[in-house]
Amino acid sequence: MKRREFVERVSMGSAALVAGGVLKPNSPPVKAAKKEQHEHGGVDGRLSSATVTFGGWNTEPPLDRFTVPNDRTRNHHALTPLVSTIKQGGTVNFIIGGFHHVLIYAPGTKMTDINTGLIVPGSAPPLIDDPANRVYRGLDPRTLTTQDRVETVVLSNPGKYLVVCGVLPHFQDNMHGFINVLPAKDDDK
Repeated sequence: MKRREFVERVSMGSAALVAGGVLKPNSPPVKAAKKEQHEHGGVDGRLSSATVTFGGWNTEPPLDRFTVPNDRTRNHHALTPLVSTIKQGGTVNFIIGGFHHVLIYAPGTKMTDINTGLIVPGSAPPLIDDPANRVYRGLDPRTLTTQDRVETVVLSNPGKYLVVCGVLPHFQDNMHGFINVLPAKDDDK
């Protein structure tokens, strides 16, 4: 028997054993897996995405991050632009420069609504942990190998979302911004 014939016979025999062990006589057909719970389609048009710079590195005087990669004193604590606009189902790309923590709160939430007394246990510097009206909490900046990163968020419901830095001293310095999410229109392409 040639090698090829041997492999074919072993393969067919293995398939029969597996099928025989799995399928019983008169067994119901195998059901398809449930459809995934998230969308795979995209949103088109000029308001399909926005980029928000979340912090940044000051270059005056010149900064050499190769030799001092985490000089936190040289970071610009602001969101740029202060207000961004997307349409419903669009994405916001937060380009994060430095030790920052993205928190997004539902439309109608004000800075004064956030309970800064709720802190992630053991966090230093303190990280805000107020879940009321929070729709997104970003990666824990304490556990990252690099502070600079991108976090991308899809906002599916219309409204004006409050975005803050959850690092308490940055929040107290008024590090915040807004994302306006407009209702999607069929003709907006």
